[in-house]
Amino acid sequence: MNAFRVALWAELLKARHALVAPLTTLGFLILPLVGGLFMLILKNPARAQALGLISVKAQLTAGVADWPTFLQMLAQGVGIGGAILFALITAWVFGREFSDHTVKELLALPTPRGAIVGAKFALLALWLLSLTVLVFVVGLGIGAAVNIPGWSPALIWSALTTVLTVALLTGLLMPWVALVASVGRGYLAPMGWAVLTLVLAQVVSVLGWGDWFPWAVPVLLSGMAGPSAARMGLHGYLVVILVGIAGGAATTLWWRSADQAR
Repeated sequence: MNAFRVALWAELLKARHALVAPLTTLGFLILPLVGGLFMLILKNPARAQALGLISVKAQLTAGVADWPTFLQMLAQGVGIGGAILFALITAWVFGREFSDHTVKELLALPTPRGAIVGAKFALLALWLLSLTVLVFVVGLGIGAAVNIPGWSPALIWSALTTVLTVALLTGLLMPWVALVASVGRGYLAPMGWAVLTLVLAQVVSVLGWGDWFPWAVPVLLSGMAGPSAARMGLHGYLVVILVGIAGGAATTLWWRSADQAR
């Protein structure tokens, strides 16, 4: 446990002094800002059209200017945008050791490799949870500022549960990004993996098998796939959990046994 705490403290220091933390935060905050812009357009289509904004397209994609629509947009943004942004963070956490050529020094320390991997995953969990909560809180502030109708405490709690669940399911798939970053020894391969799985998730969802494809489950839950999300049962959650556990085990095994001579 002491080795894990030391490794986690080291990972926190790395993240604290890296530009990736504020940049990813700003990137994720685009979600509630864009949602607020859509709400403004839907509330004042004539004014938006006078300003050169495409109000008709906004109405087709967003629906009406109210809290249920706005909160659903946040959930969908976490489901789609989170898949890429979370992958970027994961690729940095696991790939930077290779890009910075510090992996040999890291593994030469008298710290168990399992503790190192566990600390990286713990950092990821804290990071992704903090980003998700921040985006939701900022979204509430923007929704209040735009003054859209339909607010209710029950709706907010339901939306928060959905957003956190979508983020959790997305985060459970990040060990595979970590594995690809480790095997690929850098950032490019894991980002390619993230794009590939996101595309496959869209294709499989259209074919009607998204609830059996783990990378499509968060998208379905967010409501991005429309009525097909209602077909997702307990098996969809179990698939994500099992795949996530397998990815974490594979990543840990790789760090423990792979040749790190380079």
